Amino acid sequence: MRGRHWKALAVATILATTFAACAGEEGADAGMEGSTPAADSDADMAPTPAPDQPVADLPEGVTQEQVSQGRQLFTGAGGCHACHGPQATGTQLAPDLTDGEWINVSGPNVEEIAELIRTGVPQPVEHPAPMPPMGGANLSAEQVQALAAYVATLGQG
Repeated sequence: MRGRHWKALAVATILATTFAACAGEEGADAGMEGSTPAADSDADMAPTPAPDQPVADLPEGVTQEQVSQGRQLFTGAGGCHACHGPQATGTQLAPDLTDGEWINVSGPNVEEIAELIRTGVPQPVEHPAPMPPMGGANLSAEQVQALAAYVATLGQG
């Protein structure tokens, strides 16, 4: 029993350290640029539209409802924001998803993005941190599709 408790504590510590590192890298970037915290938070808020603001050109088969659900997952339970940043503009650990440059898929293809979310990125091309399957979250098939729909719309602007 005692050994199990120690293992659980070790796993919890590793997970907490990983998530703190993701958030810390973003803060470290801000400090290196010499900008003020207020300016950084304003810049982080610009790229993605408000949850009730419709996306002009939805990919085929994607609904506005899926995009809204995906946005909520990205910034909430999906945990994507921890490494990609709260507005998906990237950090040292994970790429910018708003710049239109697709590193691990051929473009804003919802099915390719959904497959990447399901399987993760064990060996990233340009960033040091691997992405576990579903970013380490427990997502349903519907949630994966919604997240993929949202991410597909990010690189269009």
